[in-house]
Amino acid sequence: MIHEILPVGMLQCNCSIFGDEGTREAIVVDPGDEIEQIQAVLERHQLNVKAIVITHAHIDHIGGAHKLKAATGAPVWMNANDQDLYDRIEVQAGWLRMETPERTEIDHAAKDGDTLLLAATPMHVLHTPGHTQGSLCLWMPAENLLVAGDTLFRESIGRTDLPGGNHRQILASIETQLMKLPEDAVVVPGHGPNTTIGYEKEFNPFF
Repeated sequence: MIHEILPVGMLQCNCSIFGDEGTREAIVVDPGDEIEQIQAVLERHQLNVKAIVITHAHIDHIGGAHKLKAATGAPVWMNANDQDLYDRIEVQAGWLRMETPERTEIDHAAKDGDTLLLAATPMHVLHTPGHTQGSLCLWMPAENLLVAGDTLFRESIGRTDLPGGNHRQILASIETQLMKLPEDAVVVPGHGPNTTIGYEKEFNPFF
């Protein structure tokens, strides 16, 4: 499995590019910005994007989705509970004093229990509300890897003081959805360095 992580944009969102060496299919998670860099990685590995997955609708994670979809034709997956947040992306742009990115249509409403396939490798959708109401993570058991978006960070959790945030809810999401995963599972957060489930159980001050 090809997996490259690109910190993109003003807030250095971790965009994950997954590719299958045999089929050359790819899934891109959180193309927040710098689509040219993402395309360069895709071209270097000769990958064709099968799906674009958004872990939540904050501008730093979804801002480049329109450009990537226009370039690749790949459908966009996002949880429907974040549609209102995405519809007001110009407000988010105002917070950061940046230009409002063009919005894209959401092709698939990703729900808890959905599975995307990258060749024969499943990616299971886990709905983890709390950072936003539509926040989701992707669990790849064959790779022992979790793409956590802004739900779980190394020694921290996603902020809950923005619209749609709920502190008790994010703690419950992590406890019920993430902490039951294998302790050696690698966690790729939405920002910052990777961690593991076991490390967070031991050292995350929120738990």
